[in-house]
Amino acid sequence: MERIKIAVQKSGRLLDGSLDILKECGIKVPKAQGQLKASVENFPLDLLFLRNSDIPQYVEDGVADIAIIGENILVEQEPDVKTEMKLGFSKCKVSLAAPKNSNINSVKDFQGKKIATSYPVTLKKYLKQQNIEAEIHTISGSVEIAPTIGLAEGICDIVSTGNTLFMNGLREVDVMLRSEAVLISNSELSDEKRAVLNKLIFRIQSVLSAKNSKYVLLNAPESQLGEITDILPGIKSPTVIPLAQEGWISIHSVINEEKFWENIDALKDAGAEGILIVPIEKMVK
Repeated sequence: MERIKIAVQKSGRLLDGSLDILKECGIKVPKAQGQLKASVENFPLDLLFLRNSDIPQYVEDGVADIAIIGENILVEQEPDVKTEMKLGFSKCKVSLAAPKNSNINSVKDFQGKKIATSYPVTLKKYLKQQNIEAEIHTISGSVEIAPTIGLAEGICDIVSTGNTLFMNGLREVDVMLRSEAVLISNSELSDEKRAVLNKLIFRIQSVLSAKNSKYVLLNAPESQLGEITDILPGIKSPTVIPLAQEGWISIHSVINEEKFWENIDALKDAGAEGILIVPIEKMVK
């Protein structure tokens, strides 16, 4: 089977999440501290450790077949690559921010102002959508200091927790883009490499489905089966097992993490008892 090359961030917030999800897929990621390349023994995969900003171009050029990268980098660089799937980690925002004591309270207030950013393409597109004309100062690193030194009246930058803004006397004014890690691929993969990628995607989907779901077991009167199964659709339909006590059944199913407590409340109202919630390691559909 032909091997594929995956580019991951050399260091930074995306690296740990990228390696973790590969490990959860059963891929034995070798220790490669300080190395630029590492080979996996139990899956046809080679890892390339690259600078974050270089990754999209490497994938577009075919040096790397696939990569894990933040959506914000794709929006800024606009490479000719295919986005395969969102991965659900390294979530952040690209936001406009201004000094706490300024009179800038919305994107409209940036009309005619100066904005410092490391994301000029993203910012320019957003301002155009909002019909705002502003002067963009492109700088790399330490964007938050720009208002303090008089370079700009506001900034456009990545916001994760908001702590950096707070420490620099800034506040978020507007969210331009919500980003998370995504899996991308070269747009001209061979059939052999696409087959390997599909196997990897299948594993990742199984891991993500398990993260977003819980296995639920409960007891209920048999007369309430219809109402409870309406709440618990499961993957196809719930598993129903008769109990020793006549008129009672045990129901096993899967519920989505996003609607977890809503479903639990509804189950209790429908007569469910002894509800047991079990985490799922993998979920293969």
